Amino acid sequence: MDQFDAIVLGGGPGGYVCAIRLGQLGQKVACVEEEEYGGVCLNWGCIPSKALIANAHFVEKSRHIADAGIVVQGVNVDVEKMQDWKGGIVKKMTGGVRSLIKANGGEIVEGRGRVVDAKTIEVTLKSGEKRRITATKGIVIATGSATIQVPGFEFDGKAVIGAREAVSLRTLPKRMVVIGGGVIGLELGMVYQTFGVDLTVVELTPTLLPGVDPECVKVVEKKLTQRGGKVLKNTRAERLEKTPNGVTVVVSVEGKEQKLETDVVLVAVGMKPRSKGIGLEELGVEIDPRGFVKTNEFCETNVKGVYAIGDVSGQPMLAHKASKEGEVAAEVIAGKHAGKDWVTVPGIIFTDPEIATVGLTEEQAKAQDYQFKVGKFPFAALGRAVSIGETDGFVKVVTDTKSGRILGIHIVGPSASDLISEAALALEVVATAEDMALTIHPHPTLGEALMEASAASLGHAIHIVNR
Repeated sequence: MDQFDAIVLGGGPGGYVCAIRLGQLGQKVACVEEEEYGGVCLNWGCIPSKALIANAHFVEKSRHIADAGIVVQGVNVDVEKMQDWKGGIVKKMTGGVRSLIKANGGEIVEGRGRVVDAKTIEVTLKSGEKRRITATKGIVIATGSATIQVPGFEFDGKAVIGAREAVSLRTLPKRMVVIGGGVIGLELGMVYQTFGVDLTVVELTPTLLPGVDPECVKVVEKKLTQRGGKVLKNTRAERLEKTPNGVTVVVSVEGKEQKLETDVVLVAVGMKPRSKGIGLEELGVEIDPRGFVKTNEFCETNVKGVYAIGDVSGQPMLAHKASKEGEVAAEVIAGKHAGKDWVTVPGIIFTDPEIATVGLTEEQAKAQDYQFKVGKFPFAALGRAVSIGETDGFVKVVTDTKSGRILGIHIVGPSASDLISEAALALEVVATAEDMALTIHPHPTLGEALMEASAASLGHAIHIVNR
């Protein structure tokens, strides 16, 4: 009963996908999870945050739809009811994960797992009892990542919160300070800003969303500040002072201190891999200085029979990357020919408007000595975007002038998260800008912007003046 072909440690989007695929391939598999199946993504990350973001988008739309002749009155945000609704979505999704693992022959093992050796995991069950299970073919480490805490800003669940608490607020604060102008901070900060919370973002670096195309970031920052939000860049959060009326965040800008009065502080400075304390060091598994488990193209670690996937195995720390690695590891363990051979991993930021990106930015193309052209097409010139009243942003295509190959595509605007899949496919099949420009896109759609931006990089876009 305790011997399996493979054991997956972690039931998040990497681990549960790996377990399901192993079952599909005829492998006897156990999936060990100490919290809830679905991991961060389904429980307090991707899914619940996007549910709240969808509601925020509806609220924002209701404020401007009168321009189109539809008068909406009395829009109120019932946060308690919203959280109950969101909880129902999470319960349905996590229940679905459990069912799929079982339906594919996998065994669910609830408890905290620790690697004993390359074939054995000891699980401390919720009852407190210990159970040892063994794998004849491989152990997959899929323990994911955890929220980084800033010294002096430790979470208390009320005045100082992280992403987990931020998606579960049952009352709206009047003011919120977000420490960290990255993906999590801006996504959740803008949700609560839309719901009427006064927002201030504190970012240590010179720009919000470091590493993202700067022109895309400017569009989001402009929207945030137009709504009354404040952005403090090159600013360090120094300390926290609790007061009778809330919280004071002391920040420093160029050595000068400034005090920010607020009700809630959301600390969103990123995630760290969960590789410590699970037996990997004792086993001799190589872990880099940042805590990521080192792997090769087959998801193998330096210890034979031990694999690692998802956030714990390195950047980018994204659910869809974890899931794909889960499939790769499962197929390798089952004796199939598989490997991490993708060209690009799409990145999406669910701000308002959304940002989505694949491939190289202009700065990266320049650093790699490419000769390139850039084609941009604004949503303000696109019929579909105008008709739905969402014209902020653009599509940008970076094209290698020598080969015509598309190097990168960056989108900021309506439904960027959906549009980016076509862009990812373009890079995977080594498409040229001409390929995309010559592909007939249906009208009127937002996808036409990809066609027009590609044509613009070649100098023959139809609906804008070519430069």
